[in-house]
Amino acid sequence: MQITSQYYILLSLVSIFIYYLLNKRYRVLFLALLSGAFIVTYSYILLLYVLGFTLVNYMIGLKLPDSGRKKTLYLTGIIFNVLQLILLKYVSFTINPILNLLHVDVDLTIIARVIVPLGVSYFSLQGIGYLINLKMGWEKPEKSFPDFLLYIIFFPKFVSGPIERSNHFLPQLKEGKTFDMGVVSSGLRVILIGLFKKVAIANQLAPYVDFSGYTDIAIGIARTFGIEILPNFNSPFFAHNVTTFWKRFHISLASWFGDYIFRQMVFKRRKWGVYASVYAVFITWTLFGIWHGAGWNFMALGFLQALLINYEFFTRKARYKVFSRLPGFVNIWTGRIFTYLFYCISLVFFFAPDLKSVFAYFARLTEVHGRLYMDDLSLKPFMLLIYVPLFLFVEFLQNDMNKTYLKLEKFWLGNSNRSRIFRWTTYSLIITIIYIVGLKAEQFVYANF
Repeated sequence: MQITSQYYILLSLVSIFIYYLLNKRYRVLFLALLSGAFIVTYSYILLLYVLGFTLVNYMIGLKLPDSGRKKTLYLTGIIFNVLQLILLKYVSFTINPILNLLHVDVDLTIIARVIVPLGVSYFSLQGIGYLINLKMGWEKPEKSFPDFLLYIIFFPKFVSGPIERSNHFLPQLKEGKTFDMGVVSSGLRVILIGLFKKVAIANQLAPYVDFSGYTDIAIGIARTFGIEILPNFNSPFFAHNVTTFWKRFHISLASWFGDYIFRQMVFKRRKWGVYASVYAVFITWTLFGIWHGAGWNFMALGFLQALLINYEFFTRKARYKVFSRLPGFVNIWTGRIFTYLFYCISLVFFFAPDLKSVFAYFARLTEVHGRLYMDDLSLKPFMLLIYVPLFLFVEFLQNDMNKTYLKLEKFWLGNSNRSRIFRWTTYSLIITIIYIVGLKAEQFVYANF
């Protein structure tokens, strides 16, 4: 079931009413059953697999703190999570080549074809993160299986994230929040903006790029249930360097690798001094690239990020001396333009099927022959010339003119007649545009992971 389908939206809206009509003790179970039903629309075998995956992590988590063989049990849990991730996502890049060298005629990719492992990278990292939290003493084991199951399969985030943290998600399920019209309204607003991004913008840009609408929809739906899930985007195209960019883009994934891989490696190699960070950055970001897919192009993608992040770290003082002489406006926008161009280069590695295609693309980048890309102008989504700059303008106000933004936000959320008329007129216009464009079943790009 696609997130922008009419059935998904209707299911989500109806479930809000049912959720708050239920006794608080049954709400988690209701959301878990609803999430299970959502997964079944893709594959009932996937649901069975995820139930087994959840049960294994749940049982290991229960036994871990008091186990006499804590380290062994912890490593068993980590190996289980990593191994199933390899079997479902990376077998063609890791195990199959070894089997071919040994002349073993077995294709293990059949496992992934049978299970249809949507969202495997997301729930695998959630399982690993939970076990690390327990091992480090950052949280206590979850005793309620329905609560832990919901943490793994919560339907708004199951297919494409964000990657939740157990110590952020699970405590919220214990609070038993009452119906709050303000919270529900806030969630519905975020859903509406997310739908507009996904349907009116991202689906029209699908042949070229993708957008962040899915995250807004997921956050909005979760909020209507009184559950806050982690943000994933924060105006990344206004970042003035690559390091800051990755604190704003796919935040839940970048912060997961930062907390559970980078910091752990730096701590273990702390005797190396500053070189511990260099080592950790390259390992962390190479793994980050591999997370996106099985291929040398993804490894190169991660390595490229690490190279720039280390460059920014070691040249920080020198660059400050040079750019501090420039006007602040020029300084910031120079950084933003460079960061954006670097991101564009990175996307070549992201979308290319292999490294050979990457090199071929760059080799032919300066060639101009044949029909131009912007031929057949009647087929281009020209309304995006209004929609995209509008969103970027709002983000510009939020980043560079915060006082003006806060005044506009105050007016937008105000209770005056003018505020209400403007707000509901805007909502009506957005709904109309979404209806005209149509709720197409365009899959979110990160559903591939």
